[in-house]
Formats: sequence, structure tokens, C-alpha cells
Amino acid sequence: MIEAAKLKHWIDNFYGYGSWHAPIWFVGYEEGGGDLPEEVAEKLNYFYRNHPSADQATLCDIRTLYREVAFRVDGPRAEVFANLYEHRFDRKAVIHGYWKNLIAFVHGYRNKKLPDLLEYQKASFASPSSNEAWIQFYPLPSPNNHAWYYAWLDLPAFDFLKSRDRYQEHVYQQRIQSILRNIKVYKPQVVLMYGMDNINALKESVLSFFPDSKFKMVKAIPHQIPQHHRAEVDTTILLITTQIPGLRHGRTETGFDWQEFGKIVRENS
Repeated sequence: MIEAAKLKHWIDNFYGYGSWHAPIWFVGYEEGGGDLPEEVAEKLNYFYRNHPSADQATLCDIRTLYREVAFRVDGPRAEVFANLYEHRFDRKAVIHGYWKNLIAFVHGYRNKKLPDLLEYQKASFASPSSNEAWIQFYPLPSPNNHAWYYAWLDLPAFDFLKSRDRYQEHVYQQRIQSILRNIKVYKPQVVLMYGMDNINALKESVLSFFPDSKFKMVKAIPHQIPQHHRAEVDTTILLITTQIPGLRHGRTETGFDWQEFGKIVRENS
């Protein structure tokens, strides 16, 4: 079901959604989903067919890709949505728990009134012409950091997929170097890397690529902003945090005001 050429093409070239020209980039830890091999195969097949260029860090149209991926969730919603596009962008779309906070960050940073979050999600979020790009640091779809289904693939050329650690070690340098090169080329206003668990390695990579930069640690303000590391790289504000734009384990005490976070980043520019 998962073909070697398409898998390699995705790992090497898929970087997320939107446009490198967007002024604000969100870099999540990894592509979500991946509970079933059918879903992974549909994503890989779409990308191989529509973005055939090799050796090129590529962002694609999330709405087009999501039309190609069937909605495979049991329960009442199974009869409501045929594909991921309908689930997130169509008439009966459901608000995404992370995206709503990323949208709030964008509007806080731009000093704009918060819009109807669901309507903004449906019409604009991470589109090629929007204010934000949604980038995935690690490319393979994975439902969480506990499950790793790719160890079962019988593909000799992909021995590094036998464990998550080996996979991440294998792709890390290519991914971080591509992202940093594109920061230098496209000069976004802000790059927010969230949910990262390899802060020290990321900071070392950034300082190696941008030797004139310096990081400072900004302490968390409970219920307002998460603890994060901040650096100015050329004309771009780079933020790295372990926090995710949502509640951890559903606990309200782990949440932050991401609109306020955006405002504070702008005020300290």
C-alpha cells in the first residue's frame, strides 16, 4: 500500500502547507494523522502526483490534499464527513484545537481584532495566499509520540524507520537546514517552532547557520504566554517552545493565551 518511491519523495520534499512567502511560519513537531496505512498512502500518492519535483522543500495546498484523504473516524461523525477537507474546511467543518490558537497568535502579532475562528479556518488558514504557513518539522504522519507504525514496513532501503529515534536522526539535518535556508531566502517576520523536545539541538543548528544570532530565554507567564527561546536571525524573529497551542491532557492550567503571546512578541520586536 505504501510504495518506496512515494515514501522517499514525501520524506525528502514534503514540508507542510501554505507558502514560503507567508509572513508568519508555524513549525509543528510532525505531520499529524497516520493511524491507518490507507491515510498515509493517500497523502503520499497525492504529493507524488502533484509535486513531482525532487530535492525541493515543498509546501502544498492543504485544502487540495485534504480532499484526497478519506475521513476514517468511527461514530456519528463518520456519516457527516467523507474526507478531511469536509471535516476542516467545508460547510459543517469542526474547529481544530491547535489551529484556533495559531490563528489567535497571528492576529495578536498583527494587532488585529480576533475573527470568527472557524470561519477563518475554513476560508484562509494555511492557504497559499494566507498570512501563515504551517510547516512540519518531521514529515511522516504520526498520531502521537507513543505510536510508531512504520517499523512494520518491509522496505529494505528504509531500515532507519525501524525506530522513531533512528528516523528522526536520519532526517534531522536535512530538515533543519532546509528550513533555515528558506528563512534566509524568504525572510518571514516570525517563525514559531512549537511542541519541540530537542531545544538544545535546534538552538545549536540555528547558531551554526546564523552565527551572529543570540538566544534569550523568556519565562512563562501562567495562562498568558509559554516559556520560549527567542532569537533574531537576520530580520526574522525565531521562537522555539516545548509548549503546544492547546491544552496538555485537557488540563486548563496548561493553556496559554496565544493572542496575547502574539502581541507580546510584536511589542518586544
